[in-house]
Amino acid sequence: MTTLPEPTPLSVAIEAARAGARITRRGFGRAQRVSHKGLVNLVTERDRRSEAEIVRIIRAAFPTHAILAEESGASGVRSEHRWIVDPLDGTTNYAHGYPVYCVSIAYERSGRLELGVILDPIRRELFVGQRGRGVTLNGRPVGVSRAETLIESLLETGFPYDRGRMQIALDQFIRLAFRTQGLRRAGAAALGLAYVAAGRLDGFWEATLSPWDCAAGALLIQEAGGTVTRLDGAPYHVDSTEIAASNGLIHPALIVELEAAKAAGTR
Repeated sequence: MTTLPEPTPLSVAIEAARAGARITRRGFGRAQRVSHKGLVNLVTERDRRSEAEIVRIIRAAFPTHAILAEESGASGVRSEHRWIVDPLDGTTNYAHGYPVYCVSIAYERSGRLELGVILDPIRRELFVGQRGRGVTLNGRPVGVSRAETLIESLLETGFPYDRGRMQIALDQFIRLAFRTQGLRRAGAAALGLAYVAAGRLDGFWEATLSPWDCAAGALLIQEAGGTVTRLDGAPYHVDSTEIAASNGLIHPALIVELEAAKAAGTR
Protein backbone atom coordinates (compact mmCIF):
# COMPACT_ATOMS: atom_id res chain seq x y z
CA MET A 1 0.00 0.00 0.00
CA THR A 2 1.42 3.34 -1.05
CA THR A 3 1.38 6.06 1.60
CA LEU A 4 0.85 9.54 0.23
CA PRO A 5 3.16 12.23 1.60
CA GLU A 6 1.67 14.59 4.16
CA PRO A 7 0.66 17.92 2.63
CA THR A 8 2.85 20.89 3.44
CA PRO A 9 2.02 24.59 3.06
CA LEU A 10 4.44 24.73 0.13
CA SER A 11 2.99 21.74 -1.73
CA VAL A 12 -0.57 22.91 -1.12
CA ALA A 13 0.16 26.49 -2.17
CA ILE A 14 1.72 25.34 -5.45
CA GLU A 15 -1.08 22.86 -6.15
CA ALA A 16 -3.73 25.50 -5.43
CA ALA A 17 -1.99 28.17 -7.52
CA ARG A 18 -1.72 25.83 -10.49
CA ALA A 19 -5.38 24.82 -10.19
CA GLY A 20 -6.50 28.45 -10.08
CA ALA A 21 -4.21 29.32 -12.98
CA ARG A 22 -5.68 26.55 -15.14
CA ILE A 23 -9.15 28.01 -14.66
CA THR A 24 -8.10 31.53 -15.63
CA ARG A 25 -5.91 30.33 -18.50
CA ARG A 26 -8.81 28.41 -20.07
CA GLY A 27 -10.98 31.52 -20.01
CA PHE A 28 -8.36 34.02 -21.12
CA GLY A 29 -9.18 35.89 -24.31
CA ARG A 30 -12.83 34.87 -24.27
CA ALA A 31 -15.85 37.01 -23.51
CA GLN A 32 -16.05 37.47 -19.74
CA ARG A 33 -19.06 37.73 -17.46
CA VAL A 34 -18.07 40.88 -15.60
CA SER A 35 -19.59 42.59 -12.57
CA HIS A 36 -18.44 45.70 -10.72
CA LYS A 37 -17.28 46.16 -7.14
CA GLY A 38 -16.83 49.86 -7.84
CA LEU A 39 -16.84 52.30 -10.75
CA VAL A 40 -13.76 50.69 -12.36
CA ASN A 41 -13.09 47.76 -10.01
CA LEU A 42 -14.09 44.59 -11.85
CA VAL A 43 -14.65 40.97 -10.95
CA THR A 44 -15.14 38.16 -13.44
CA GLU A 45 -16.70 34.73 -13.24
CA ARG A 46 -13.18 33.31 -13.53
CA ASP A 47 -12.05 35.22 -10.43
CA ARG A 48 -14.74 33.46 -8.43
CA ARG A 49 -14.17 30.03 -9.96
CA SER A 50 -10.42 30.25 -9.45
CA GLU A 51 -10.87 31.34 -5.85
CA ALA A 52 -13.38 28.57 -5.11
CA GLU A 53 -10.94 25.92 -6.36
CA ILE A 54 -7.98 27.41 -4.49
CA VAL A 55 -9.98 27.59 -1.25
CA ARG A 56 -11.24 24.02 -1.74
CA ILE A 57 -7.70 22.69 -2.06
CA ILE A 58 -6.44 24.57 0.99
CA ARG A 59 -9.40 23.51 3.13
CA ALA A 60 -9.05 19.89 2.07
CA ALA A 61 -5.44 19.86 3.29
CA PHE A 62 -5.79 22.17 6.29
CA PRO A 63 -9.43 22.34 7.43
CA THR A 64 -8.63 24.27 10.62
CA HIS A 65 -6.67 27.06 8.92
CA ALA A 66 -8.15 30.53 8.36
CA ILE A 67 -8.40 31.90 4.82
CA LEU A 68 -8.62 35.52 3.67
CA ALA A 69 -9.57 35.66 -0.01
CA GLU A 70 -10.32 38.65 -2.21
CA GLU A 71 -13.79 37.68 -3.40
CA SER A 72 -15.15 35.73 -0.39
CA GLY A 73 -13.43 37.64 2.41
CA ALA A 74 -12.36 36.07 5.70
CA SER A 75 -13.35 32.49 6.51
CA GLY A 76 -14.36 33.30 10.09
CA VAL A 77 -12.14 30.50 11.42
CA ARG A 78 -9.83 31.52 14.29
CA SER A 79 -6.38 30.03 13.83
CA GLU A 80 -2.69 30.87 14.13
CA HIS A 81 -2.48 29.75 10.49
CA ARG A 82 -3.85 32.04 7.77
CA TRP A 83 -3.84 31.85 3.99
CA ILE A 84 -4.11 35.07 1.97
CA VAL A 85 -5.41 34.50 -1.54
CA ASP A 86 -5.79 36.59 -4.68
CA PRO A 87 -7.17 34.20 -7.32
CA LEU A 88 -6.69 36.65 -10.19
CA ASP A 89 -4.59 39.76 -9.62
CA GLY A 90 -4.94 42.01 -12.66
CA THR A 91 -8.64 41.46 -13.31
CA THR A 92 -9.01 44.55 -15.49
CA ASN A 93 -6.18 43.31 -17.71
CA TYR A 94 -7.73 39.85 -17.81
CA ALA A 95 -11.20 41.14 -18.72
CA HIS A 96 -9.70 43.07 -21.65
CA GLY A 97 -7.56 40.18 -22.88
CA TYR A 98 -4.36 41.96 -21.83
CA PRO A 99 -1.89 39.19 -20.88
CA VAL A 100 -0.64 40.49 -17.52
CA TYR A 101 -2.19 38.83 -14.49
CA CYS A 102 -1.37 36.21 -11.88
CA VAL A 103 -2.46 34.05 -8.97
CA SER A 104 -1.07 35.06 -5.58
CA ILE A 105 -1.11 32.89 -2.43
CA ALA A 106 0.58 33.61 0.90
CA TYR A 107 0.73 31.56 4.08
CA GLU A 108 1.05 33.25 7.46
CA ARG A 109 1.69 31.64 10.85
CA SER A 110 1.24 33.49 14.15
CA GLY A 111 1.13 36.80 12.29
CA ARG A 112 4.35 36.21 10.34
CA LEU A 113 4.51 35.54 6.62
CA GLU A 114 6.18 32.21 5.97
CA LEU A 115 5.48 31.45 2.31
CA GLY A 116 4.60 33.29 -0.88
CA VAL A 117 3.67 31.81 -4.25
CA ILE A 118 2.91 33.87 -7.36
CA LEU A 119 2.09 32.15 -10.65
CA ASP A 120 1.86 33.87 -14.03
CA PRO A 121 -0.40 31.62 -16.15
CA ILE A 122 0.53 33.27 -19.46
CA ARG A 123 4.32 32.98 -19.14
CA ARG A 124 4.06 29.86 -16.95
CA GLU A 125 6.39 31.42 -14.40
CA LEU A 126 6.17 30.24 -10.80
CA PHE A 127 7.77 32.46 -8.14
CA VAL A 128 8.21 30.79 -4.74
CA GLY A 129 9.57 32.36 -1.56
CA GLN A 130 9.99 30.58 1.77
CA ARG A 131 11.13 32.28 4.95
CA GLY A 132 14.81 31.60 5.43
CA ARG A 133 15.13 29.73 2.13
CA GLY A 134 15.24 32.45 -0.52
CA VAL A 135 13.29 32.74 -3.75
CA THR A 136 13.07 30.64 -6.88
CA LEU A 137 11.61 31.23 -10.32
CA ASN A 138 10.63 27.92 -11.91
CA GLY A 139 12.99 26.23 -9.48
CA ARG A 140 15.97 28.49 -10.19
CA PRO A 141 17.25 30.81 -7.42
CA VAL A 142 16.75 34.53 -8.07
CA GLY A 143 17.43 37.73 -6.17
CA VAL A 144 16.97 41.48 -6.28
CA SER A 145 18.92 43.76 -8.60
CA ARG A 146 22.09 45.69 -7.75
CA ALA A 147 21.02 49.11 -9.04
CA GLU A 148 22.37 51.73 -6.64
CA THR A 149 20.67 54.91 -7.81
CA LEU A 150 17.21 55.94 -8.93
CA ILE A 151 18.46 57.22 -12.26
CA GLU A 152 19.60 53.70 -13.24
CA SER A 153 16.42 52.08 -11.90
CA LEU A 154 13.28 50.72 -13.54
CA LEU A 155 10.28 51.11 -11.23
CA GLU A 156 6.63 50.13 -11.34
CA THR A 157 3.55 51.57 -9.66
CA GLY A 158 -0.22 51.31 -9.78
CA PHE A 159 -3.09 53.76 -9.67
CA PRO A 160 -6.01 53.68 -7.22
CA TYR A 161 -9.57 52.69 -8.10
CA ASP A 162 -10.66 55.65 -5.95
CA ARG A 163 -10.42 58.58 -8.35
CA GLY A 164 -10.31 60.96 -5.38
CA ARG A 165 -6.84 59.61 -4.57
CA MET A 166 -5.56 59.71 -8.13
CA GLN A 167 -3.82 63.10 -7.93
CA ILE A 168 -1.23 62.08 -5.35
CA ALA A 169 -0.46 58.93 -7.34
CA LEU A 170 0.06 61.04 -10.46
CA ASP A 171 2.24 63.50 -8.54
CA GLN A 172 4.46 60.63 -7.39
CA PHE A 173 4.55 59.17 -10.89
CA ILE A 174 5.58 62.47 -12.47
CA ARG A 175 8.24 63.19 -9.86
CA LEU A 176 9.84 59.77 -10.23
CA ALA A 177 9.54 59.84 -14.03
CA PHE A 178 12.17 62.60 -13.98
CA ARG A 179 14.43 60.76 -11.52
CA THR A 180 14.52 57.18 -12.84
CA GLN A 181 15.51 55.32 -15.97
CA GLY A 182 11.88 54.38 -16.52
CA LEU A 183 8.49 53.73 -14.96
CA ARG A 184 5.93 51.03 -15.71
CA ARG A 185 2.27 50.56 -14.81
CA ALA A 186 1.36 46.99 -15.73
CA GLY A 187 -1.81 46.60 -13.66
CA ALA A 188 -1.01 43.55 -11.48
CA ALA A 189 0.63 44.54 -8.20
CA ALA A 190 1.52 41.02 -7.10
CA LEU A 191 3.33 40.33 -10.36
CA GLY A 192 5.18 43.64 -10.09
CA LEU A 193 6.39 42.66 -6.64
CA ALA A 194 7.51 39.27 -7.95
CA TYR A 195 9.51 41.09 -10.62
CA VAL A 196 11.30 43.13 -7.95
CA ALA A 197 12.19 39.89 -6.16
CA ALA A 198 13.55 38.46 -9.42
CA GLY A 199 15.60 41.56 -10.26
CA ARG A 200 13.53 42.53 -13.30
CA LEU A 201 12.38 45.71 -11.57
CA ASP A 202 14.38 47.71 -9.05
CA GLY A 203 11.37 48.96 -7.11
CA PHE A 204 7.59 49.14 -6.80
CA TRP A 205 5.20 51.36 -4.89
CA GLU A 206 1.44 51.71 -4.61
CA ALA A 207 -1.19 52.92 -2.16
CA THR A 208 -4.76 51.69 -1.57
CA LEU A 209 -3.91 48.00 -1.74
CA SER A 210 -5.25 44.99 0.18
CA PRO A 211 -3.44 42.12 1.93
CA TRP A 212 -4.07 39.73 -0.97
CA ASP A 213 -2.35 42.16 -3.37
CA CYS A 214 0.89 42.32 -1.39
CA ALA A 215 1.34 39.46 1.08
CA ALA A 216 3.04 36.92 -1.18
CA GLY A 217 5.07 39.55 -3.03
CA ALA A 218 6.30 41.18 0.18
CA LEU A 219 7.64 37.87 1.44
CA LEU A 220 9.30 37.18 -1.93
CA ILE A 221 11.13 40.50 -1.88
CA GLN A 222 12.32 40.13 1.69
CA GLU A 223 13.62 36.64 0.98
CA ALA A 224 15.27 37.83 -2.23
CA GLY A 225 17.31 40.39 -0.28
CA GLY A 226 15.16 43.48 -0.80
CA THR A 227 13.34 45.95 1.43
CA VAL A 228 9.62 46.39 2.02
CA THR A 229 8.06 49.30 3.94
CA ARG A 230 5.09 51.63 3.83
CA LEU A 231 5.30 54.67 1.56
CA ASP A 232 6.74 56.81 4.36
CA GLY A 233 9.37 54.24 5.26
CA ALA A 234 7.51 52.88 8.30
CA PRO A 235 7.52 49.11 8.80
CA TYR A 236 5.30 47.13 6.46
CA HIS A 237 2.64 44.84 7.90
CA VAL A 238 0.51 42.40 5.94
CA ASP A 239 -2.61 44.45 6.71
CA SER A 240 -1.02 47.70 5.50
CA THR A 241 -2.89 49.41 2.68
CA GLU A 242 0.25 50.60 0.92
CA ILE A 243 3.67 49.30 -0.01
CA ALA A 244 7.06 50.56 -1.09
CA ALA A 245 9.40 47.77 -2.16
CA SER A 246 12.86 47.78 -3.68
CA ASN A 247 16.22 46.07 -3.95
CA GLY A 248 17.13 47.88 -0.72
CA LEU A 249 19.93 49.93 -2.25
CA ILE A 250 17.61 52.57 -3.72
CA HIS A 251 15.05 52.42 -0.91
CA PRO A 252 16.07 55.55 1.04
CA ALA A 253 16.01 57.64 -2.14
CA LEU A 254 12.66 56.16 -3.21
CA ILE A 255 11.06 57.06 0.12
CA VAL A 256 12.47 60.61 -0.05
CA GLU A 257 10.87 61.16 -3.46
CA LEU A 258 7.54 59.65 -2.48
CA GLU A 259 7.36 61.84 0.61
CA ALA A 260 8.42 64.92 -1.36
CA ALA A 261 5.64 64.35 -3.92
CA LYS A 262 3.10 63.94 -1.14
CA ALA A 263 4.25 67.09 0.62
CA ALA A 264 4.14 69.11 -2.60
CA GLY A 265 0.61 67.92 -3.26
CA THR A 266 -0.68 69.07 0.12
CA ARG A 267 0.47 72.67 -0.28
